[in-house]
Amino acid sequence: MTTPVAGVSAWNLPNALTVLRMLVVPFFGWLLLAEDGQNVALRWWATALFVLAIATDRIDGDLARKRGLVTDFGKVADPIADKAITGMAFVGLSLLGELPWWITVPVLIREWGITIMRFVVIRHGVMPAGRGGKTKTALQSIALSVFLMPLWTFPQPDLWQALAWVVMAAAVLLTLVTGIDIALKALRLRRTSDRAAMK
Repeated sequence: MTTPVAGVSAWNLPNALTVLRMLVVPFFGWLLLAEDGQNVALRWWATALFVLAIATDRIDGDLARKRGLVTDFGKVADPIADKAITGMAFVGLSLLGELPWWITVPVLIREWGITIMRFVVIRHGVMPAGRGGKTKTALQSIALSVFLMPLWTFPQPDLWQALAWVVMAAAVLLTLVTGIDIALKALRLRRTSDRAAMK
């Protein structure tokens, strides 16, 4: 776990990249949903913007750690930015009928439920994204990236669809498992934090 450095301003490059990732969400959503998702060029632009936004997640984290710019704001905002861009992809694909809602709804409940829980327990301590959460985000990103592409234009589109579903299944399973793990850690934090000990 990387500890925030005392005296470091939240106004720094890693946090700016995190905020930028949040700001591109509506543009990404528009590109994905325009013309019912059937415009090949717009689908490629949507995919490119999604991949670029996800790439900044790794970049801002590395920058923050290497330059000693880790802040509580970044530790809270970073997973929110991840959930915003991936959540838009899940919802957009379900609105287009390309991803079942029975996948999207449980994933969103887990993602935003955990985010709300982080804010509930923030008085006891900040819960940064763990290794399992990062792996989950990576799997989601790969699966969503493939789903976002105009697969109907690919040679052997069924093969690409099958690949996307295999990765998506793994991502959804890890999403639910890590959600349970984080919930247990939050309960433990509430019981063992300095604030809890003072009561």
